[in-house]
Amino acid sequence: MTSRGQEYWAGSSMPLVSPDILGKLIAATSDLAFVISLHGEVLSVMSKKTGVDFGAVHRWQGRNIRDVLTSESVDKLDTKLELFLAGTDCERPIELNHVEASVQFPIQYTFHRLGPDGSLLILGRDLRPIAEMQQQLVKTQIALEQDYEQRRDFDTRYRVLMEASTDALVFINATSGRITDLNRNAAKLLGASRDDLMGGAVAQIFDGRRKGELLETLHNLAISDSFAPMELMVRASKLTLSVQPSLFRAAGEKLLLCRLENTDAGSRIGDAFVEDLQSFYEEGVDAIVFTDASGVIRSANDSFLTLADAGHITNVKGRQISDFLVRGGVDQKVLLENAARTGQMRMYATKLVGDYDGSRAVEISATYLADTTNSSFVFVIRDTSRAELGRPTAGPVSDDAAQSVMELVGNATLKDIVADTTDVVEKMCIETAVELTGNNRVAAAEMLGLSRQSLYVKLRKFGLLAKSTDE
Repeated sequence: MTSRGQEYWAGSSMPLVSPDILGKLIAATSDLAFVISLHGEVLSVMSKKTGVDFGAVHRWQGRNIRDVLTSESVDKLDTKLELFLAGTDCERPIELNHVEASVQFPIQYTFHRLGPDGSLLILGRDLRPIAEMQQQLVKTQIALEQDYEQRRDFDTRYRVLMEASTDALVFINATSGRITDLNRNAAKLLGASRDDLMGGAVAQIFDGRRKGELLETLHNLAISDSFAPMELMVRASKLTLSVQPSLFRAAGEKLLLCRLENTDAGSRIGDAFVEDLQSFYEEGVDAIVFTDASGVIRSANDSFLTLADAGHITNVKGRQISDFLVRGGVDQKVLLENAARTGQMRMYATKLVGDYDGSRAVEISATYLADTTNSSFVFVIRDTSRAELGRPTAGPVSDDAAQSVMELVGNATLKDIVADTTDVVEKMCIETAVELTGNNRVAAAEMLGLSRQSLYVKLRKFGLLAKSTDE
C-alpha cells in the first residue's frame, strides 16, 4: 500500500483494482462468472442476470460445478480442464449445459488463471438468446417453405382448372388494361400463343377499341345486373367474340375475368340444333313423353296432352304412363322391359285412354336413355285410329286351323263348332301375346291373365314352345 492509498501488484507499477470494481467489471463483460478451484469447487459466483434461470446461482457457491452440469457437459469440462492446465487449450471457448430446477440453459465459457493458488476464473456468455433466435429463424424458414409449397399447390390446381375448362377465359387488369393470364382456349380464339398475349394490352387485340373506352365498357357491364355480353371483333382474324366480364379484387388490384365465346355461324350450329329439337318437341304432330326409369312422367308435349284429353302438363306430370294405356301395367311393363333390354322398342300397338275414358288406337316407340345422369325412357306415340289397318287383335290363323273350322260348318251345330274351335282361338291369342311382347313370356302371361306355369303348359300343348324359343 502506498502513501497515496493505492495498491500495486508486487513487482509492478500497475495499481491493483479493488474487489468491488473487479466484480463489477467481470459482471459487465460476462453473463455468468465463476471462480473455481482446480478440483471444480465453486469459490465465487457473479451474475448480471436476475431472471428465473439465473436467480438461484448464488446457491452454487461451495458446491462442485459438476453438480449443476448435464452428464455430457461434465465430460467436456474434465477434458477442457485437463488440456487447459497442460497449457494446450487456453483460448478456445467451451459450451456447457447447466441444469437448474429441471431447466437447462447453455453457457459458453472461457477459462483464465487467477493468482498462484491455481484457482480459475471462467467467464460465461448466455447462449439462450442466440438459440432462441436460431429457433425463430428455423421456424420462419419452415413457415416460408410451407407457404411456398402451399402456393405451388394452389398455382398447380389453378393452372389445371384453367386448361381443363372448356370455356375461353382471360384475366385483365382493370386499371392497366393488360392481360395477366389466359388459358389455351382463349389464346386460340385470339389468334396468338399464350406467351405472346401475356402482358399485352387487350385494347390492341380488338378492332376499333380504345383502352379507356373498352375498360369502362367492360367495367360497367361487369357491375350491372344485365347478363347480356358485349361483342368484340379480333383485329387479326376478324373473328367476332362474345365477351362476358366479371369484376373482382385480388391483392389490392381490380381484375376482370372475361369469358370469350365464338359467335360466328359455325359456333351456333349446336345452339340451332337444340332450338330445332325444342321446336319439334313443342310443335310436332306425334306425342312425346319423357319418364324416369320406373315409368313416372317427367314431361310431355302438347300432342300428348291432346291425346290424353289433359288440360295442362300438371295433369299428367308425376303420374305413371300406365295410367294412360288400356292394359295399364301390362303395357307399361312390356314397353319398359323390352326397351331397357335392347335399347328401344318400335311400333307397339295398343290404345291410349284419356282422362275422360275416351280411347284411341296408337303405336308406341320406346327408347331407353341409359347414358344420362338419371336413366329415362322416351316414348313417341302416334295416333293410328284413322288408319285403314289398325292394330291386329289376334295372331295369324294358320291354314290348317282355318280349314278345320270350315269343315265343321254344315256338319255340326254352332255350339259344337264353338267348343271344337276353342283351342284355335286360344292358340291365336297366345301367339299374338308372345309376338307383342317380343317373346317375353312373363309379360305375355300377365297380358293374358295367366300364370307363367300355365302359359308354358299351353305353349307345349300347341307346339309353340320350340318356336318361341327360336325366336
